[in-house]
Amino acid sequence: MPERLTARVLLFDPEGRILLMKGRLPGNSSGPAFWFTIGGEREAGESVEAAAAREIVEETGLADAELGPVIWTSEALIAFGERGETIHFKEAYIVARTRGGVLSRAGWMPGEHELIDEVRWWTLEALRRSDETIYPIGLADLLVDVLAGRIPSEPLVVATVDGPVRPIPRVEVAG
Repeated sequence: MPERLTARVLLFDPEGRILLMKGRLPGNSSGPAFWFTIGGEREAGESVEAAAAREIVEETGLADAELGPVIWTSEALIAFGERGETIHFKEAYIVARTRGGVLSRAGWMPGEHELIDEVRWWTLEALRRSDETIYPIGLADLLVDVLAGRIPSEPLVVATVDGPVRPIPRVEVAG
């Protein structure tokens, strides 16, 4: 089964809002839309950090992002692309912060213009209130530690090919 190594970015603005995109999967342009973090496939030999930095600029036009650590990993089997081939996604979630600014779609690939409906900043409270599908599942609960400055020393596994990890993984605080 083909694998797709992916850098996902938890991009925060100065107000602590996270940037999410709303769209559909390639090969299913009329399918249900859902929200997800920015990011994308890592190029051959590309590190998570390099892919995250590239994806931030391509998908937002923001060039001032400061990268933090990789804090989560996830895996999923997804029917992807025009042929609907099952791909084993292996995702690394990295924290990044920006001063914000005007978002740009100038760096988007043609398919992204077709499949992405909206990009916007979300507060934690808005995530909690939303009844829309948001990935990773449980994002609002997962962000509590991040927004409180509790960063794991090693990435937490938030999803496996069997689904979201429950209970929600938490950063252990020395007591």
